[in-house]
Amino acid sequence: MEAIPIRHINETRKEPDLYGNLSIRDISDVLAGKDMLQELHRHDFFYVLILKKGIGHHEIDFTAYPVCDHSVFFMRPGQVHQLRLKAESTGYLIQFGNEFCFSNEKISEQLLRKAGSLNYYQFNPDKFQKLQIILNDIFQEYISKEQQYQEVIKANLDIFLIELIRQQTSGISEHHNLYSQEIMEKFSALLERHAFEHKQVAQYAALLNLSMYQLNSIAKSMLGKTCSALINAHMILEAKRNLLATANQINQIASHLGYEDVSYFIRFFKKHTGYSPEQFRQNLK
Repeated sequence: MEAIPIRHINETRKEPDLYGNLSIRDISDVLAGKDMLQELHRHDFFYVLILKKGIGHHEIDFTAYPVCDHSVFFMRPGQVHQLRLKAESTGYLIQFGNEFCFSNEKISEQLLRKAGSLNYYQFNPDKFQKLQIILNDIFQEYISKEQQYQEVIKANLDIFLIELIRQQTSGISEHHNLYSQEIMEKFSALLERHAFEHKQVAQYAALLNLSMYQLNSIAKSMLGKTCSALINAHMILEAKRNLLATANQINQIASHLGYEDVSYFIRFFKKHTGYSPEQFRQNLK
């Protein structure tokens, strides 16, 4: 069975002293005076594109986002995207593995999970300037490699993640909302790992030590959707990823996603998209 094309962190850029293989590159060096054109693929690492000046087109998991000045794209491992970036764009590209900076640090892991809950951030010029200062420091430490530069990079990256979180959660202050947000973050992480095997709300409620009623109530209050709807949306997204990024047969994709009955999978997909899997593939490829 064909897999969705996966890109890995370039081994030539591996930093042996930075657990998780972090790299940070100046966008001008990446582009080298030429437009970037990346077809549909996925990464097995975190991919953070920070644009001081941005011109192009970016689609992440089939959602199109504006490529513009003072924007940040934050992609989690496993997401699919296609990117067109014009040569005159400027900024930084940061890439790092799952283990980077939080191997034994729960706070950093939580920051990464929260910041990664959104794919797109838009800043005003003043707030972006604050990000720019942090990124410049990370880049200089990465290049100069002075004593304990690893710790400086990790500390600055945590500050960068906090600034992203502030952008998305400035209105969240009540304890109940913070608790609910944490539950939904944990639910999303479990869904990413277990969706092909677990498709029932009860299974996730048990993993979170909650009742189905509690979990659904939190989901409705935070996202306006039931957990069942969130599970279905995740499966439809993964189906779309496989339909457009591979040439696999429909029965192969259904089996890969955990559906033993291909007819049920086809009905499920059509119910939620209005197209059969084959029609979706032909219309959008």
